[in-house]
Amino acid sequence: MGTEEIREIIKKEEISFIQLWFSDLEGNLKSVSIPSSRWEEILRYGASFDGSSIRGFTRIEESDMFLFPALSTFSILPVEGKSGKIARVFCDIENPERTDYEDAPRRILKRVLDRAEKMGLKFYVGPELEFFYFKSPSSTEFLDYNSYFDYVPPDTGESLLRETIKVLASMGIGVEYFHHEVSPSQYEIDLEYSDALTMADSLTTAKFIVKYVAEKNGYYATFMPKPIEGINGSGLHLHQSLFHGGENAFFNEKDPYLMSNVAKGYTAGLLKYAREITLITNQWVNSYKRLVPGYEAPVYICWGRYNRSPLIRIPAISLDKRSSMRIEYRSPDPASNPYLVFAVLLTAGLEGIKNKLKLPPAREDNVYAFTTEEREKEGISSLPGSLIEAIIEAQKGNIVKQAIGESAFQKLIASKMAQWDDYRRKVSTYEIEKYLPVL
Repeated sequence: MGTEEIREIIKKEEISFIQLWFSDLEGNLKSVSIPSSRWEEILRYGASFDGSSIRGFTRIEESDMFLFPALSTFSILPVEGKSGKIARVFCDIENPERTDYEDAPRRILKRVLDRAEKMGLKFYVGPELEFFYFKSPSSTEFLDYNSYFDYVPPDTGESLLRETIKVLASMGIGVEYFHHEVSPSQYEIDLEYSDALTMADSLTTAKFIVKYVAEKNGYYATFMPKPIEGINGSGLHLHQSLFHGGENAFFNEKDPYLMSNVAKGYTAGLLKYAREITLITNQWVNSYKRLVPGYEAPVYICWGRYNRSPLIRIPAISLDKRSSMRIEYRSPDPASNPYLVFAVLLTAGLEGIKNKLKLPPAREDNVYAFTTEEREKEGISSLPGSLIEAIIEAQKGNIVKQAIGESAFQKLIASKMAQWDDYRRKVSTYEIEKYLPVL
């Protein structure tokens, strides 16, 4: 949309307020609202804010920053209220000198996408967004005890999903599928494939709308990776492909796996750097409660065709639909920052293509059933088992730093170390129950 088209929408729809959206380094949604009467002024001069008050942004002595709307993301926000209609627009962030703020997550992703574009490639992503519905934010009481694809009354969760999908559609965000997941009260929404920047914005929006619809109906939705012990956690499986001149660069009809050399190099890059990028794909202490064997979460670094036990799989496609050729990366969780996740995945994949990394043989057996000795013999390593291990792996390597930049990398490491230190000082209920009676 152009400025004139948006101006007409604001007038015709009688929009009263416009929310300017962006995210911090950890992916938390931030917003400042303006009366629609200030829209023209914001387009010209930007909206100033205190960057030192945003986690991972600037220091207090250099705090002034400015938001400039990305016009293509302007959309009416279908929230209820008596104050009139509200629109939202994602924003890019600039310094007072009108230069790009390089540590902004949206800017980080755009920078990596520019690298791919110079190689003649465009990056597309399709996410499977999993989450839980609970009866309130202060408890983990389920709405249902159904399982995968179940549809039995009462259909409270399905009703919430249908309302969510309608809201997303009104904002131009398409959904391919939605259904009940494996665990009680757990659901999944699969967004329609799109270019990575659009998808990062759409995914951020979808998470907001999921929570909004749940709260409006008196319930609570959470993207916490593992809120309940003993059942499957929530993942964010990411289907990815690269296109070259309108053609899917991953497809090769002569290959047994239908994979081109580009696809093989990309996949090899993800496998090689998987341990390094896990800090981005799984950034919370709780993320590693999900990444354990036995709960369908990928732990072992290998790939297969239809096999769901490896980290990466190649979904089945119809030969007459080569545009759908893709790889699925299965470790990320929905509490990650999509801008940074897409940036590190693409960086790792491009390194694999550029350096012509060799793809190891596919695994078509159940890797979960292997013993430790069998995995070692086959050369199958594991993802980091804790946040501190992921931090160390990211620091040892160079891919995350290359993807997000030195400054953002150091800020993120400091934030994650503070989180880990806070966690390890806590004495858990498990420790009290396990050790107090005997020690």
